[in-house]
Amino acid sequence: MPTAELGQTGMRVSRLGFGTALWRSERPYWTEESAHAVYKAALDAGIDFIDTAFDYAFAEEWIGSGLGNRYGEFALATKCGCTNTRPTQNNSDHLWTRENFHYNIDVSLERLERESVDILQPHNPTVAEFEGGDLGRALSEIRDAGKARHIGISTTLPHLPVFLEMGVFATMQIPYSALEREHEDWITKVADSGVGTIIRGGIAQGEGDTRQPAAKWDQFARAGLDELRQDGESRSAFVLRFTLSHPHIHTIIVGTSRAEHLAENVAAVRSGPLPADVYAEAKARLDAIGQSPSPVG
Repeated sequence: MPTAELGQTGMRVSRLGFGTALWRSERPYWTEESAHAVYKAALDAGIDFIDTAFDYAFAEEWIGSGLGNRYGEFALATKCGCTNTRPTQNNSDHLWTRENFHYNIDVSLERLERESVDILQPHNPTVAEFEGGDLGRALSEIRDAGKARHIGISTTLPHLPVFLEMGVFATMQIPYSALEREHEDWITKVADSGVGTIIRGGIAQGEGDTRQPAAKWDQFARAGLDELRQDGESRSAFVLRFTLSHPHIHTIIVGTSRAEHLAENVAAVRSGPLPADVYAEAKARLDAIGQSPSPVG
């Protein structure tokens, strides 16, 4: 499994990470037993970075109950600012207050059966929400109390540049794939600033995922990317390798409930980035249909 330095955190992590956002879905993907099985399979395959959140239903509890004896084998990131704890909900209710951040991390640590996490990330606030809630002070207090080794943030444009300029975040979690290239050049700027880059959506949620509009994957066909796939390579594997080809991405968090999908993701990453000429041609074809990066100001 290839690895990379995660910015200036001092952590070297697998370039394929594991995400748990699926666990908040209303669909019956998960039981505690199945969650334990896929997590252990991920670690056994060499994945050593796991991302979760306060509002991902039972994700934190099941990490604690299933992997408590393997905590030395992986880095763990969670998120704060959340209010949703019910497993049948899939909303994004948040409360951007100092008090809620402290509440979130204390509950998360109890669920995870840990004294600290490696990274704590506000869950995609706006700049106004972050500054208005005295959240920087809350995060510093949490880190100084030893409850989080590093402070990161999950963010997107237009807020990302302001958060980067603050210079207080060790990592940034950013959406990116061949079918969502808005942040492509910003990822480079983030990494060049010494900040670790954690990518979500790096497989575009996988072809056929009903959470995604069909038009998202229509781009793949319109750009003619099927012509660039290797024999036997799925569209999802091609997109994951496209994401892996970005030279400034440190880790890509991908979640799944199925062992066969996990194995395919691991195989895709182990096969390495796309050949340079294929990567360049894919970007040119995507540019031609208007799927291009946003400019860096």
